[in-house]
Amino acid sequence: MDVIPAIDLLEGRCVRLYQGDYAQSQVFSENPVDVAQQWVDQGATRLHIVDLDGAKAGKVVNLAAIEAIAQAISIPIEIGGGLRDRSSVEQVFNLGVRWAILGTVAVEQPHLVQELCQQYPEQIIIGIDARNGLVATRGWLETSEVLATQLAVQMQELGAAAIIYTDIHRDGTLQGPNLDALRELAAAISIPVIASGGVSSVTDLLSLLALEPQGVKGVIVGKALYTGDISLKEALQAIGPGRIQDIPPNLDFSSFA
Repeated sequence: MDVIPAIDLLEGRCVRLYQGDYAQSQVFSENPVDVAQQWVDQGATRLHIVDLDGAKAGKVVNLAAIEAIAQAISIPIEIGGGLRDRSSVEQVFNLGVRWAILGTVAVEQPHLVQELCQQYPEQIIIGIDARNGLVATRGWLETSEVLATQLAVQMQELGAAAIIYTDIHRDGTLQGPNLDALRELAAAISIPVIASGGVSSVTDLLSLLALEPQGVKGVIVGKALYTGDISLKEALQAIGPGRIQDIPPNLDFSSFA
């Protein structure tokens, strides 16, 4: 599975929110470029960025920070937050971002999602953020009447490359991922599902690995990396490419010799 470190940007700084509450933010670094480089140095193969200001404003706000990160690192970047029109998506792609994550427009403008999927094949990811199974929009400030699984099926039909599923009640809480919701979502679609929210330990990562055959192909880890509850190196060893379980034994060595 892909282990994808998260950088959440608020006023140009690297922060984490608790359950998506902007009033409960914790600043982890004033320099997100340094943070991005740290994850690369520790083995990250992909980076997840959320423009929290953009999610609230409905347009990309932290452009300078996003561009600085994209220029500083060589691994591919996915970004979400405020991408609600074609020009915003084009803007982040022009900065060197690999994947654009669409959330609110998936509910409000599915025709735009379809057009963007056709224009940028395999580069449009849908972020489905849910409260009690219902999709939240506009920076999690509003909750729709749309079921997460229903939206996932629709977005797959429109050409989405993958679904990032976040359980808002778990996000930033370190209480573990919502395995039942992930299992239900993965069963409903055939495109990859990326888990997000609540991951607090290597044990949580291993529980997600059990869902990999069902279609959960990656996990975004945020707060637990910043608090030290998980080290990225340990996470990659547990579930990433070349994980410990996949290393063939040294048959030339015997402890009984």
